[in-house]
Amino acid sequence: MEDNECRDGGKKVRLAIMELANMISVPMSLTAAIRLHVPDAIWQGGANTPLSASQILTRILPSGGGDAENLQRILRLLTSYGVFSEHREFGGERKYSLTEIGKSLVTDAEGLSYAPYVLQHHQDALMSAWPLVHEAVLDPTIEPFVKVHGEPAYSYYGKKPEMNGLMRKAMSGVSVPFMTSVLDGYDGFKGVKRLVDVGGSAGDCLRMILQKHPFICEGINFDLPEVVAEAPSIPGVTHIGGDMFKSIPAADAIFMKVHHF
Repeated sequence: MEDNECRDGGKKVRLAIMELANMISVPMSLTAAIRLHVPDAIWQGGANTPLSASQILTRILPSGGGDAENLQRILRLLTSYGVFSEHREFGGERKYSLTEIGKSLVTDAEGLSYAPYVLQHHQDALMSAWPLVHEAVLDPTIEPFVKVHGEPAYSYYGKKPEMNGLMRKAMSGVSVPFMTSVLDGYDGFKGVKRLVDVGGSAGDCLRMILQKHPFICEGINFDLPEVVAEAPSIPGVTHIGGDMFKSIPAADAIFMKVHHF
């Protein structure tokens, strides 16, 4: 009995290690599905009709081509992680629809979703720094991204318009649903006339706060100069560039979403 338990335990350990070793296949498959616009192809204005890999491919490539079998491998893997639901009746063709997780990747009427957030985290510039994470343990003065690219991530982004744009879009995709939930239940802005959002990116949070609470006279969107330089004009909001680790504009209250500083 004990030998059987040991053998079963050993199998579980080996399977767990193998899964961890291959875990990169999950975010890379998710990135592939987003780049192929699979969520939008399935969603089709809210239909979310179960589709086969070949049917999805037809929507992605109306002129033909592509490999439905390779797409199906991606779909099946992400189904096991709750992004898609698999439908199959009487041994027929596998079809896929979006779960609630998958729906978060669908582009909404404002052009937003969580898809840019996924893509932003899996850009080549960031991925190339991960193999050096162990060096930051051996020498805490080493920052993997800096070692690979010669400068910190945010200053690097500032020189790359495409990356900077993707980051702004990612932050908007995260901030809008977040603020919708906050504003539904939070009532802590009473008495605030001047509000500063530290790390406000494109200013989406301030835009929503000022719309909800018009008694706030001025919103200060404070972020890195290269970030606010591309921020859109928003009534009642002033974009100011700077470094929050050095100083923050004066205001009645500070609003800040903490990520991974």
